[in-house]
Amino acid sequence: MKFTVEQSALTDGVNWVSRSLSTRPIKTELLGIVIDATNNEVFLSASDLETASKAHFTAEVKEPGKVLVPGKLLAEISRSLPNKPITFALDGTRVLVTSGSAKFTLPTLSVDEYPNLPELPDSTGTVASDTFATAVAQVAIAAGRDDSLPTLTGVHVEINEDTITFAATDRYRLAVREIQWTPTAPNTTTTALLRARTIADAAKSLTGSKDVSLSFAPNTSNDRLAGFAGDGKTMTSRMLDGTFPPYRHLLPQEVTTTALIEVATLLDSVRRVALVTDKTVPLRLDFANNTLSLEAGAGEEAQATEAIEILLTGEPISIAFNPTFLADGLNAVQTKFVQISFTGSNKPAILMGKSDKDGKLEENYRYLLMPMRYAS
Repeated sequence: MKFTVEQSALTDGVNWVSRSLSTRPIKTELLGIVIDATNNEVFLSASDLETASKAHFTAEVKEPGKVLVPGKLLAEISRSLPNKPITFALDGTRVLVTSGSAKFTLPTLSVDEYPNLPELPDSTGTVASDTFATAVAQVAIAAGRDDSLPTLTGVHVEINEDTITFAATDRYRLAVREIQWTPTAPNTTTTALLRARTIADAAKSLTGSKDVSLSFAPNTSNDRLAGFAGDGKTMTSRMLDGTFPPYRHLLPQEVTTTALIEVATLLDSVRRVALVTDKTVPLRLDFANNTLSLEAGAGEEAQATEAIEILLTGEPISIAFNPTFLADGLNAVQTKFVQISFTGSNKPAILMGKSDKDGKLEENYRYLLMPMRYAS
């Protein structure tokens, strides 16, 4: 095997596939990246048996061949090399990597012991990459991080013809985002539950492509695979087992109070007032007379208060939130203003964005936040 490739193409491909490298492999070969050079193209692949990533790029292939090299080391080397053509050459059981005066020698692993990676399912449809990345990021923040509750570590994907609804919850908050997309076939409906870390990483990394192709194996398939593809990069991931909790009934229909607040102002206040206490201790919010008063800390502990102007409609209300979860939601709405809707001090609140004070409420993203008990 011998080929020459531009540094940027190599780094881009290696960075993509290295996301699927195993950190605790059941076999040594899963620490490696497969390099397959043929017909002036190089194909890279890596897997941890839950996800599998592949990338390909053009190269000047002088001798075709296939090797398996340590993945993390290859990633570090490719990122550190100067922006010059890089030559790979197999020499016995080692791979020589040369770029200008820089030379590296990589050991090889047994490519024959490497598992067969799954093929990408047929495309279910396509979506603009920036729309996909934004929607997934807005939802993934609400996914759980407790692996003992795997269902709650996922993002629920529900496809209903030309609409995709993403949802995630950790029981303390819920994020729901709807986007439009282009399905491959008419009347397409399906659901999938994907690891939040996996789909968020894939969505963010594919923003260099104009569109992303999403693939979902049929519910009758044994593999239960989902896939993402864009501009020479693909990733497959096994869907999570289990049933995502029904959530639509949690979104309140009747609202007694709404507060319209400038996001940047509220976010700064939340961060300042929360400085005096642990990030998981409740932050108290009092809404009355077009003013929001924030308070944290009690008794002999450090305390902080602050007040900001808001536009309040309806009954005054006092409520307490986890400050970190509140800040996450404010960041996620991605608009200048946020409307917080309440049905009671002991019931969930809903955050939705507004581009301007008199503008239309952006109902395609909703962030539901459970209140906390506040020790006065």
